[in-house]
Amino acid sequence: MAECRLCPRNCGIDRDKSKGYCGCGSDIRIAKYMLHFGEEPCISGTRGSGAVFFSGCSLRCVFCQNYPISHDLKGEDITPDRLKEIIFELKEKGAHNINFVTGTHYADRIAELLLDCKNELGIPVVYNCGGYEKVETLKMLDGLVDIYLPDMKYYSSEMSAIYSGAKDYSEYALPALEEMLRQQPEAEFDSDGIMRRGVIVRHLVLPKGYHDSMKLLDILATLPSPPLVSIMRQYTPCYNAEKYPEINRKLTTFEYDKVTEHCAELGLDGFMQEKGCENLDMTPDF
Repeated sequence: MAECRLCPRNCGIDRDKSKGYCGCGSDIRIAKYMLHFGEEPCISGTRGSGAVFFSGCSLRCVFCQNYPISHDLKGEDITPDRLKEIIFELKEKGAHNINFVTGTHYADRIAELLLDCKNELGIPVVYNCGGYEKVETLKMLDGLVDIYLPDMKYYSSEMSAIYSGAKDYSEYALPALEEMLRQQPEAEFDSDGIMRRGVIVRHLVLPKGYHDSMKLLDILATLPSPPLVSIMRQYTPCYNAEKYPEINRKLTTFEYDKVTEHCAELGLDGFMQEKGCENLDMTPDF
């Protein structure tokens, strides 16, 4: 991490001496690890996904529901050896998979860990990220990650600039998705319907954002092997959303239905959320 360029922010700083845009230095900082039941059914299953929530984030969206860990850096520093112990503890508790949540700024550490113990682990590894990734970084994970679970937050560079300070979001997110699909082109499930490998693209529909959502789905539908798509309706104004009147409210049924109907028209397969999830009940207590 002497000249960190793991994410598109390309800080180029020495994280042994200072902190990057992500808010983190060279120490691995995690906020929580748990059996998580709030993921898609094929990820959480009946026994839960073995989620490790990393502190810090390279996006730090103004509406983030996990802001205590993404913005405020709540958590504790651990050693690589302790991280290895944690994932095996989660396996012993019955986790269907190991789910690294927002670990982009530790991708090199994750790769090192998996190179050491992937064969011994014996359950799928999920890379759960904000979609703002570099192809070069993802290539470090080739052969080590079984399931990619990226967000695709925006098509519009104007929206990504306003809400995530990343005008170039789609310039990175779309090539990153293509790399994920190159590594895991086909979705595979076991006899119980639990995902073994593949890509699921998540998209959180924002208030007044359904037109952008539909444009993004249009792009996904043109891919040679379109991924599974998870359309989320759980938006709740959090963190600094109150400073942006257009998103300082919950999503309407009309807005969500417009997106899911368009998704069906395009022939994209995947997941939808039921009405009533527009709260923080599925957000872990950090």
